[in-house]
Amino acid sequence: MTKKRKRQEDFQKVKLKVGKKKPKLENATDTTFKTKAIHIPEQLKEDGVLPTQNRKLNIKDLLSQMHHYSPGVKHNALTGLKDLLSQYPFVIDAHLSNIISEVAAVFTDKDSGVRGAAVHLLQFLASKIRAEQIAPFFPLVSAHLSSAMTHISEGIQEDSLKVLDVLLEAYPALLTDRSSILLKNFVELISHQQLSKRLKSREKLSWMLSVNPSRRVTSQQWRLNVLTRLKKFLQAVVDGSSEIEDEGLQEQKDSPHSMRNPICVSWKLHANNQQHIQLFENGGLRPKINSSFRLRSVASVMDSAEKGLSSAENLKGFIEIIIPLLIECWIEASPAQSAPILGNLLESESQHLMQQVLSIIHLLWKLTKRHDETYKMELWLRMNYLVDFKHHFMRHFPYSLQETVKHKKKDSCKGNKYCMTSSNSVDHLLLNLTLCDIMVSLASTSTLQMDSGWLDMIRKYVTDTLQDGSKLNSKQVNRLLGVTWRLMQIQQNKVATEPLIKAVYTLYQQRNLLFPVRTLLLKFFSRVYQKEDLRTQRIRSRSKVLSRWLAGLPQQLALLGLRNPELSNQLIDIIHSAASRSNKELLQSLQATAARIYDPLEGTLVLLPAEAQRRLVQLVYFLPCLPASLLACLSRCCIMGRMSSELAATLIGILRMRSSFAGWKCQVQDNSVNDVDYFSFLFSTLIGFSREELTSLQGIRGKPHISQTQLSPVRLYLTDLDQFLHHWAVTEVICHSLSTIPSQSQCFDILQTGICKYLVGLVVIPDSTAGSVLCAINKLLDQACILSETLHKFLASCCYSLLYFLLTLDKEDAEHVQKRDMLWGSCISALALLPRLLRLMLQSLQVSRICREELPVVAQLLRLLMQHGQLRSHMITNEFLVQQIIKDIMTLKSGEVQEQWLTDLHYCFNIYLASHPQGPGPMNAVY
Repeated sequence: MTKKRKRQEDFQKVKLKVGKKKPKLENATDTTFKTKAIHIPEQLKEDGVLPTQNRKLNIKDLLSQMHHYSPGVKHNALTGLKDLLSQYPFVIDAHLSNIISEVAAVFTDKDSGVRGAAVHLLQFLASKIRAEQIAPFFPLVSAHLSSAMTHISEGIQEDSLKVLDVLLEAYPALLTDRSSILLKNFVELISHQQLSKRLKSREKLSWMLSVNPSRRVTSQQWRLNVLTRLKKFLQAVVDGSSEIEDEGLQEQKDSPHSMRNPICVSWKLHANNQQHIQLFENGGLRPKINSSFRLRSVASVMDSAEKGLSSAENLKGFIEIIIPLLIECWIEASPAQSAPILGNLLESESQHLMQQVLSIIHLLWKLTKRHDETYKMELWLRMNYLVDFKHHFMRHFPYSLQETVKHKKKDSCKGNKYCMTSSNSVDHLLLNLTLCDIMVSLASTSTLQMDSGWLDMIRKYVTDTLQDGSKLNSKQVNRLLGVTWRLMQIQQNKVATEPLIKAVYTLYQQRNLLFPVRTLLLKFFSRVYQKEDLRTQRIRSRSKVLSRWLAGLPQQLALLGLRNPELSNQLIDIIHSAASRSNKELLQSLQATAARIYDPLEGTLVLLPAEAQRRLVQLVYFLPCLPASLLACLSRCCIMGRMSSELAATLIGILRMRSSFAGWKCQVQDNSVNDVDYFSFLFSTLIGFSREELTSLQGIRGKPHISQTQLSPVRLYLTDLDQFLHHWAVTEVICHSLSTIPSQSQCFDILQTGICKYLVGLVVIPDSTAGSVLCAINKLLDQACILSETLHKFLASCCYSLLYFLLTLDKEDAEHVQKRDMLWGSCISALALLPRLLRLMLQSLQVSRICREELPVVAQLLRLLMQHGQLRSHMITNEFLVQQIIKDIMTLKSGEVQEQWLTDLHYCFNIYLASHPQGPGPMNAVY
């Protein structure tokens, strides 16, 4: 009992009462706490600088995932980066450095999917990033590319070619600046250094083609892929060199005397007048870039390794490495010697490889021509490679396409493995032409006898191809003409060149030739003609085919019209060049076709653009004869507005120089421009309208085309503003030409006769014509000129009609307001020069015959004439007539309230005329 009670005392249970809180224990833990809000506004703000893509990842997140070990994460990062940059292109500029470095780093990634995504992203970036933007980061891109090209993994090497394609397409200039490294990478992709005893003897390293059975493609296909990129790379190098001339039209350098040597200039000697430098201005429309006077370039202080192929030493070294490899590729792809019947037939893949081999050699040959010692380089190439080229390249020349096809047993070609078929993807003609171009570049005039065998094969092939009549594209024709030009330079006698020119002319005569093809043929013939023209200064033996071609150019120009303005421009340039050299056949053909070329309605002159029109106008100077019919066409061309007024002025000046009034000290060409025809041209152009057009205008009545008054028999036809301004500009040139004629009185008599014959008696006259006639009268009038009464009355009627039109002109009529100053000036000048003209006009102002609405116009005219300084003395002389007109106006307005215009008329009369009384004596003496 005692123990039990004691245990209960130790563990006494506390009884809790209902409704009261439980008492706190002595060892209870206080769990109460207080909280406060933490505000971080910068983190809560939406990030506008770093936008996110659909997975809510920004640019930094995506770039950081590029370092992840998982290929899937890196692939998703690359695709997400492309989506982000396509949605927000401005992110590229802000993070260009990080983007380029991260994308370039995955060129050598182990996973093919990651590399493929990187290529797609790079292709997207190339369309968004300019060359000057990526230039600072391009050494890094080039380093990663070089690492991928030389990687041990075949897959990375294959994908590196895709990267190379993107960079060549977008940044060829930046890529070619690092040619020394990339060219070595190309060589290592298809070959390896040959380990032999020669290495021990310390000779030059030799390379041999490599074979890798583990590749997904055959060795030949892999070499084709690499050589295709090498060809593109070399093409970019050639395109970036401005010193290389256009292929197909290169000058032949047959001797060491024709090579260019730079001029060594010592500026100290030059400053002290101890050395003379003679510089000539380069003529022609397109000045040559090649010059014998050269400044030192930045490249001249670089190491030879940094120069790349711009160094002759580096170019020779690369040629020594690549040419043997290319020959080995050719041997593998060339036809087998065991099949003599099909020896020159090629399968498609083989021909592709052979085409790339020849294209690379052709581009290397072009690079050799940009160095100063071109002749020495050509000798070196001939000495080292002519024998191999003849043995391997020319053995089965020419080559044709052969496609292997699997046939069924019942096929008619049973047992025959080869069947000739057509293929659009392979150009066997271009293969043969490229080979011809390479071979003829190794020949020269001095080696003609040694090379006659294979040169005859090439000449026969070229002639047959030109005469075949098949449709050729521009690339084929360009290469074909290049070989033809070189053959003509190697053997320059007429027996050898005439068949070649005839073959090219056969191709030129084909219909529906493509425009680039026609352009190449024209350039070829033009250069052949210029070369022959220089040579025949001493020996006159022109090619008959070339003369026939030149004679047909004007007719082709007339037939072409507006169908092809670019081709018309080329024809005009060639015609102009031959005409300036006084080519007889061309000038005769141009004379016969001139009426069609300068037809005012459908001629070539009025159809072509302004620059071509200018060249055609210049051709007028070279025409042997300018008959009246041609001058009539040229006059219509000047006044119809289909060529500018400046060009019309040029044409008028050319005709003046061809006339007998040009003031030549020596006698001009006989019967080039007849004097009567020349005056007819000037008068017709001055009038501005043909006889038929003036006749048709007589039937027009009423506004808005006609301005008429009851006081003048001449009604004005209101021309359009453009037509008026053009006619006025031509009129000023015509007046200048008339003023240069020595006998001014006879010239004025001719003009007066023409006006009286063709204009007097017409009821409707264009406002520009009336103004032009007055302008010509003002220009030619002198004291020896006597005007007939008929001309006086006609001019007086024209003056009043023009003045009435100007005074009644609505200020809101902006089109005709611009005519005011020119017409007003010509009228006032005529009235000031001819007092008789002013008196006749005042006598015609019989106000009793007009309606009351015209009275304010007459009053305003009188007031302006009295206020004009040049006419004031003549108005004082005719004070009686003016006073009588005013009295007649007052009589008509009697009994009415005097209006303001009448008050102004009285005021001007009292101020200017009434204060200067004149007796009848002087009036009778003057008139």
